[in-house]
Amino acid sequence: MRRLTPVAATPEDGAASIKGFFGVFRYGRRALTLVWGTSPGLTLSLGLLTLLAGLLPAGMAWVGAQIVDAVVAAIRAGDGDARHVLEYVAIEGLLVALLAAAQRGLSLCQSLLRAQLGQRVNVMILEKALTLELAQFEDSEFYDKLTRARREASVRPLSLVMRSFGLAQNGVSLISYGVLLAQFSPWAVLVLLVAGLPSFFAEAKFSGDAFRLFRWRSPETRMQMYLETVIAREDHAKEVKLFGLGRRLLDRYREIFSRLYAEDRALSIRRDLWGFALGLVATATLYGAYAWTAVSTVQGEISLGLMTMYIALFRQGQSAVSAILSAVGGMYEDNLYLSTLYDYLETPVPPRRGSLPRGPDPSDGIRFEHVGFTYPGTSQPALTDITLHLKPGSSLALVGENGSGKTTLIKLLTRLYAPTEGRVLLDGLDLAEWDEVALRERVGVIFQDFARYQLKVGENVGAGDEASFEDESRWREAATKGQAAEFIERLPAGYSTQLGKWFRDGRELSGGQWQKIALSRAFMRTRADVLVLDEPTAAMDARAEAEVFAHFRALASDRITILISHRFSTVRMADQIAVLDQGRVVEHGNHDELMARGGTYAQLFTLQARGYR
Repeated sequence: MRRLTPVAATPEDGAASIKGFFGVFRYGRRALTLVWGTSPGLTLSLGLLTLLAGLLPAGMAWVGAQIVDAVVAAIRAGDGDARHVLEYVAIEGLLVALLAAAQRGLSLCQSLLRAQLGQRVNVMILEKALTLELAQFEDSEFYDKLTRARREASVRPLSLVMRSFGLAQNGVSLISYGVLLAQFSPWAVLVLLVAGLPSFFAEAKFSGDAFRLFRWRSPETRMQMYLETVIAREDHAKEVKLFGLGRRLLDRYREIFSRLYAEDRALSIRRDLWGFALGLVATATLYGAYAWTAVSTVQGEISLGLMTMYIALFRQGQSAVSAILSAVGGMYEDNLYLSTLYDYLETPVPPRRGSLPRGPDPSDGIRFEHVGFTYPGTSQPALTDITLHLKPGSSLALVGENGSGKTTLIKLLTRLYAPTEGRVLLDGLDLAEWDEVALRERVGVIFQDFARYQLKVGENVGAGDEASFEDESRWREAATKGQAAEFIERLPAGYSTQLGKWFRDGRELSGGQWQKIALSRAFMRTRADVLVLDEPTAAMDARAEAEVFAHFRALASDRITILISHRFSTVRMADQIAVLDQGRVVEHGNHDELMARGGTYAQLFTLQARGYR
């Protein structure tokens, strides 16, 4: 894990730090625009209430001085007339009530905006995720970026805007204090402003350090989140308990926390020690001003009421300066964290590569022409010089060891990735020129690691065709074709039964039942004339798989079907069989041809058949 390492500062570093400090505020306008777009009415109310809350404290200090002087004047007059005193007390009471109302209004607006803005930013993050390529989701650096955005950035826009309003509020207060203090001495205003600067620069420096820790520790934070998932989720609980992994994983979770906590503790100690030391400067300044006004009162330069007001102004002014500098430091920190949000939101999205809804020759089917592919960040090709042709109504079985490139070939067919060499065509048109939506309507794929949605049974089936997601008649038709209807009808609420254990009354299915649900999804895609089964029946026995595939082939006789399976009793039913080894097609033909050749396929088939005797 990377750690913060102190280095000797240079003048160039200082200039760069100052430039970076002010440059980071570029996100303030975007945050304000985001908040305004979320709720213009609440944002405007925040602004007006902020202005009111900024003006009232100075008015209260001035009225307080009038009360004291009115009391002194009444005592000197000796007539017992307290009418002016009561008038000023009533005015101060009214101002206090107004300030309390403004503060309550600010709190209400903040609370309402926080809920709306948090939702909006999270939706922006998720909407961005829908535009990204599969390769980006398989990139660890991208996941670090996404983790940072989701953990902090959703609350930072409102925090930045609230600090901005707080800055404005305290700025208005400070100006009003300055106007009154200038009547005592212009130097008093300067002392008030300068006293808080040391604490401000220290706070800004440590805010930057905290942000750098936040960025650098993203992989460790993500690992902690993953360990929480493994220890606490039902789909991992069986193996964690069976293999006794719980204590080991929990120890690793604690170890990561200990490393992170050690750096947090070191930073917090430095931050608070410097904050205390530099805070003493402000305290000394306050009591110096206290002594100054007291001596001036004794010498008859100001009245007792003015002394009370000036002391209050110094105290409140110092709080305002401290709040302003703290807000600026906080805005700097918020801008740093907001940079992670916009860094994620501005992740480049590849331009749309095609717009054609159909190819020129529907009778041509699918062609792989000298296709090669290398995963981003790797040098070893996953596929090399793949050439295959599937006519409409034909079937292809892909055979090979794990890692031989079978699933990668399917990812290229569905344009989740683009070939790095050669091309893939459908109906005589390069997949790169197809409209993405039109292409994916033509292809139905069930992967081995298909999703098990914690939704209703019918919605799990309906996921195969988003346009018919809630169409119960289509659910039933697809489930019948996928051989899932029989067990679905026996569930407590039929197609409305909640699946999974995350929600109340959820039911868990067996592996084979889940696979029939997944197969049913494929039949939801009535417009798809290319159907791909990537080992979706692995949880079934050989006989059940063969029956399912035979049923599948009968129902999809007019479509192109591609099957990936390790069971040769099923594979042999395909019109074509391609044997892949290290990303290359080493054998290609039908079952009889490959058996006659006596190569890899024949050896594997004979070996597996011997196991069933």
